[in-house]
Amino acid sequence: MRTMKTKSRLRAAVLFIGSLLALLPAQIAAQTAGRIEFIARVAPAGGQPEPVRQMTFYLLRKSLDDIRSEASQTAPAADLAKFIDGLSVSPELKAWMTKHHSVQLSGQEFTKNLAPGDIVEVPEFFKAYMTHNEAYKGLGFPEPKFKEKDLKNNPEKYNAAKLEYEATLTKYIAAAQDSTKGIELELLDVNPYAKWEIVEAKQRQQVDARAFRLAQERYLVAHTDTDLDGHGTFTSVAPGNYWIGLIGTEAISGDVRLHWDYPVTVRPAETARVELSNLNAVRDSTTAQNSNN
Repeated sequence: MRTMKTKSRLRAAVLFIGSLLALLPAQIAAQTAGRIEFIARVAPAGGQPEPVRQMTFYLLRKSLDDIRSEASQTAPAADLAKFIDGLSVSPELKAWMTKHHSVQLSGQEFTKNLAPGDIVEVPEFFKAYMTHNEAYKGLGFPEPKFKEKDLKNNPEKYNAAKLEYEATLTKYIAAAQDSTKGIELELLDVNPYAKWEIVEAKQRQQVDARAFRLAQERYLVAHTDTDLDGHGTFTSVAPGNYWIGLIGTEAISGDVRLHWDYPVTVRPAETARVELSNLNAVRDSTTAQNSNN
């Protein structure tokens, strides 16, 4: 009888100790968990910072930029070569676009890449240049000495005169660089950049959708909404390295659009405080656009 009581007491003791041990991880986690308090503000151009109100911020175990790179590996990139090949333009213009890896026929980059020889050799550039400088013909502007009838009757003479004219015109363009300014206005009908932007936008949307899904399924720790003052809090966060950011949206104030991918370290039983602003944002769309124009 005494033996049975002893065994019962031992079992009860074991169960009691086991229950205590089961509670230990939760208690230890509660004691070592930290928290993150942040405030998000965005300043419009020339204005005062404004709170980012009632927007959802995400706490991730991986940088949004790295998540997007991971997502892009499974999404086919926009194929510029295929796009150029499908354009209804001259072979010479296709070759020029391929060489410069660009289909933009306006702006500073286009002007920088446009050599005098390109204007003479690419039919679309030649036509645009001649149309743009129509008013200067007869005022020192090179005049062709070959005639179309010679192409059939005397092709050698025609080709020689044409080559001579092209060489003269190339030298003229090199010496009179101002004569090329504004010729992109004559290329509006053949400039395919707007169509390429649509192709790139669709590809970016695919990558963004995959990154958003990947972030939620694999790297999401928590999410929270900011209050009317732009404050947000993540509680009971295990110690470690994290990133705070917006996914699929931007904070907007005036003409400024921002998002964050801000690293933060959480230490045991401590509160990490973060201020999100224009200074530590990943992207300012307005600034980026202005710098590209």
